[in-house]
Amino acid sequence: MEAGLLRKSLSVRERKHPHDDGYIETSLPPKRHSNHNESKKHQNEDDECSVTLSVCLITFIVVTGSFCVGCGVGYSSVAQHGIVSDLSLSVAEYSMFGSMLTLGGLIGAVFSGKISDVLGRKRTMLSCEVFCAVGWLCIAMAQDALWLDCGRLLLGIGVGIFSYVIPVYIAEIAPKHVRGSFVFANQLLQNCGLSLFFIIGNFISWRMLSIVGMVPCVLHVIGLFFIPESPRWLAKCGRDKECRAALQQLRGHDVDISIEANAIRDTMEFSKQSGETHIMELFQKRYVYPLIIGVGLMLLQQLSGSSGVIYYASSLYERGGFPSAIGTSVMATIMIPKAMIGTIIVDKMGRRTLLMASCAGMGLFSLLLSVSYSFQSFGVLPQLTPIFTCISILIFPMNVKVSAGTLVTVTNWACGWIITFTFNFLMQWNAAGTFLIFSTVSAMSIMFIYFLVPETKGRSLEEIQALLSSYVL
Repeated sequence: MEAGLLRKSLSVRERKHPHDDGYIETSLPPKRHSNHNESKKHQNEDDECSVTLSVCLITFIVVTGSFCVGCGVGYSSVAQHGIVSDLSLSVAEYSMFGSMLTLGGLIGAVFSGKISDVLGRKRTMLSCEVFCAVGWLCIAMAQDALWLDCGRLLLGIGVGIFSYVIPVYIAEIAPKHVRGSFVFANQLLQNCGLSLFFIIGNFISWRMLSIVGMVPCVLHVIGLFFIPESPRWLAKCGRDKECRAALQQLRGHDVDISIEANAIRDTMEFSKQSGETHIMELFQKRYVYPLIIGVGLMLLQQLSGSSGVIYYASSLYERGGFPSAIGTSVMATIMIPKAMIGTIIVDKMGRRTLLMASCAGMGLFSLLLSVSYSFQSFGVLPQLTPIFTCISILIFPMNVKVSAGTLVTVTNWACGWIITFTFNFLMQWNAAGTFLIFSTVSAMSIMFIYFLVPETKGRSLEEIQALLSSYVL
């Protein structure tokens, strides 16, 4: 019944023009528009407003935080040799250090939804940078494993909150017909951060590298003072005037944003009438379908081994007999074009198709790595092992993510911690068997996406909410 009410509200807002015959104002009486509003360009029937320079610049500022995330994720790979040598860390101690980012991400994810709702998207991102900057400083000054772990944990808390609030903010400001590409900019800038650290980490010390990690944090903080708050969060707080002002800045000052503003307001009012959803209420029957999709995607993604490959890429190259400096540099070179391709094609191919293609790629090259390490263990064609290792790792870390709520983000980071902590131990146990397991999980992911995950291309956030609410397993 609730989904029906929401669809009815949305269908009312899909009229071309509020002055057309048959237009019904469901929550407020009709208003007389001034000549100023009448002179503005109205959004078309599909509500596909043009992409403005303002949206592009604001998105770029926001995803600078994603660049910080990429720097944090890439650090453990290129710094491994220097840290282990200087501080005499064991495999267990360095595995703990590497995995502390995901443990911190888990802590941040638990509170990410509540923090972003209370503080707003902008102030939440500012608080993330405080955690990140202090974390980098602790790592730079560390003299033992404890300081390293504390710094990495603080960095992880900031990264964990970022993983929630950045995609949410971008999804809330981007026009629906390009929302996928704009959200994928999050992944693009993460890859840029990874690439930067994979390259310069071969030439500077691990302490200096952590100082470099603080630079994008400072730049991001400065940029955040020049962007508006999310219109949807403002509407949720009942700040309708500020919501319309922010939406006007995003869509252009010569555009009539009344249709979109009314749709956002109606959705927020509907959410308030439904009441706040507590964590246990997520397990009601009406939430089963979206919960399975979100948690399932995150679970399968992490169990496919993508985090382990990225966090310890250097040691994987060395194990396969390929020079790690060359491997990480080449890897850094192709990661940005690969992410750019994903950003361009996501709204053409659709999220569902791209997810399946990514899982297929991860499964294939996990299998290739398994074969490579098997050859190495049996002494068969040893000259092929470095080649197979290089090719497989270069293409492996697709790392496609979805915008998720708190529970889904917690699942992502919890499984990520398990993989990043146990990865080195699994490699000591059986390298070929480890990647055979990852390949099997990727194959399962393809089946999961094919049968359960719907396509969201071309749908607004309100339409997606109505779709998921109305689906019954």
